[in-house]
Amino acid sequence: MGTVAAETMDPVQKRLMFEDECILVDEDDGVVGHDSKYNCHLMENINAGKALHRAFSVFLFNRNYELLLQKRSATKVTFPLVWTNTCCSHPLYRESELISDNNLGVRNAAQRKLNDELGIVAEDAPVDQFTCLGRILYKAPSDGKWGEHELDYLLFLVRDVSLKPNPEEVADVMYVNKEQLKELLRKADAGDEDVKLSPWFRLVVDNFLFDWWSKLESNTLSAAANMDQIHKLY
Repeated sequence: MGTVAAETMDPVQKRLMFEDECILVDEDDGVVGHDSKYNCHLMENINAGKALHRAFSVFLFNRNYELLLQKRSATKVTFPLVWTNTCCSHPLYRESELISDNNLGVRNAAQRKLNDELGIVAEDAPVDQFTCLGRILYKAPSDGKWGEHELDYLLFLVRDVSLKPNPEEVADVMYVNKEQLKELLRKADAGDEDVKLSPWFRLVVDNFLFDWWSKLESNTLSAAANMDQIHKLY
């Protein structure tokens, strides 16, 4: 994955990098400020401890409990052309996405980005239908210049939805059942160049996903939710 300089960025990604203001937090998820998406993803800032920001990862299942995956577009600045969960992004430093009550700010952001990335309209992703399951803290370099240092909220949603992926954000999509995901994991572990997985998705898969998926199918998922603990996965 080559390093992307600001002057050679895709115009849409460049605009988002400089206009979007991420929510800076400490390791206990307390808000300490805000900064541009660009600054939050520079490895020099990550290594200096100045870039930890709030994020979310949505896992959307259809009524058959198949998980929707996306392949990130080639123009993404961090982790282009890797497969990941349904939608991964950031709540922004704006009133509607800073609401802490029942994690409403994060749920509002998730609804917004499902529309931005996958064309899923708000009516198909009601904010009160997201299940907030937990939070993870992780750090991952993308290349020499870019990386991630995020406090990531993990959200489940079960809905049959219509998709219209935005090519600026998403290169491909597919639904998988558990066995199909396990086959993708085997291919990724074997070094298949067509199956690269995002580091945060792999952390969730390795630590939580299959257990939560089984609880979803047995209608016991709510018992697994733990928003009090932050899992430090580095």
